[in-house]
Amino acid sequence: MKIIYSFLFFTFLVFITEAGNEDFPIGARSSAMGNASVSLSDVWSAQHNQAGLGFVRDYAGGVYYENRFLLKELSIKGGAVAVPVKGGTFGLCITSFGYTQYSENKYSLSFAKSFGNKLSAGIAIDYLSTKIAEGYGSKSVVAAEAGIIAKPIKNLTIGVHIYNPTRSKIASYNDERLPTIIRLGGDYNFSNKVILAIETEKDIAQKAIFKAGIEYKVAKEFYLRAGIATNPTLSCFGFGVNLKNLKIDLSANYHQVLGISPQLGLSYSITKKEKGGSAPAY
Repeated sequence: MKIIYSFLFFTFLVFITEAGNEDFPIGARSSAMGNASVSLSDVWSAQHNQAGLGFVRDYAGGVYYENRFLLKELSIKGGAVAVPVKGGTFGLCITSFGYTQYSENKYSLSFAKSFGNKLSAGIAIDYLSTKIAEGYGSKSVVAAEAGIIAKPIKNLTIGVHIYNPTRSKIASYNDERLPTIIRLGGDYNFSNKVILAIETEKDIAQKAIFKAGIEYKVAKEFYLRAGIATNPTLSCFGFGVNLKNLKIDLSANYHQVLGISPQLGLSYSITKKEKGGSAPAY
């Protein structure tokens, strides 16, 4: 049984790392909504769409952990920080995938600026590294990201984001490059209790992915969330608890073949009083 388990694990590891340096989503709120997050604005925008940071008015930080398919070797860990300044908002995001024998790490520094309450734009510079043990060594590469978020009418937000537009090269062998990913989506606030988000993601070398999620504010401190995603098909669900400045988010994604992936996210904000008010709680 141990031999079979090891074979399945390494087969799956090869499968998910075939593209190399996947841009892993982080944030349990986003995960519960099928990762339809390109138009959302919170501290996790440092990873999803840096333009969202332009609407973040408070200092904020968060940590995230995902036990992918209940295998610690496939775990995803991340952290994000948002620092508003006079001219915009700086963001820092770190993600890590894998374990001692194989790991992928991303270090991202971003900046976003809002233009009034209707438009925001953001950019990021990423440093990515892949390490394989047993003498195979490591490889590093620099990439870029950019995004825009617009609010054309009341209650509607639209976001667009591109990851690695320059198609940065990982290795000369077989012309291996980081994936170039374009995301387009939006969210609509039906009321102060219900948000519906939809998104399409397209890796230029892969099939498009469709995502959709909904968030329902049950009470002032409690949120319920659910979502779906395709390619592969995922069912997503979770909830969030808002305790003033502390937010606790729990979620899980279910793959019909590989099983369940639970996620936990914690974030904390410090209110920064300034003209123009502060960003919404979520």
